[in-house]
Amino acid sequence: MATGKKYTIGKLSELSGCVIQTIRYYEQISLLPEPDRSPRGHRLYNNDLLARLKFILRLRQLGYNLEKTRDLLNIVDGGKYTCQQIKKKTLQHAQTIHDKITDLKKIETELLKMAAQCNDDKGRDCSILDSLFHT
Repeated sequence: MATGKKYTIGKLSELSGCVIQTIRYYEQISLLPEPDRSPRGHRLYNNDLLARLKFILRLRQLGYNLEKTRDLLNIVDGGKYTCQQIKKKTLQHAQTIHDKITDLKKIETELLKMAAQCNDDKGRDCSILDSLFHT
C-alpha cells in the first residue's frame, strides 16, 4: 500500500462524506481493498484509498450500480484502458439512464392519470385503489 498520510475510518468518512457502514461494506465486497492496520488493529486509510472511495461515490451519484462500478474499477485497476473504452462505457450508461427516464415518465403519466380520476370523496370508495387492484 502507498505510504503517506493515514486516516482512521472516522476521518475517511468525514473527508469523503461516506458513512462508516458503507465504507466497511465496500471493503467486504472488494470495491475497496482492505487497508493497512495499526498495531492495535485499527484500519488506516491513505490518500489513494480516499481517492478511490470518492471515485466510487461519484459513480454511485451518477447512477452506476455496484456491478458497473466494479466493472469500471477493474478496467482502471488493470491499467490497460483507452479513453475511447471509457467513453464507450460512459455512453452505454447514459443510454441506460435515458431508458430509465423514459420508463419513469411513463410511470408518472400513469400515476397522474389515476390521480385525475379520483373524485376526492372522503369515503372509502377510491378509484386509485380500484385501478391498482383491478388492472
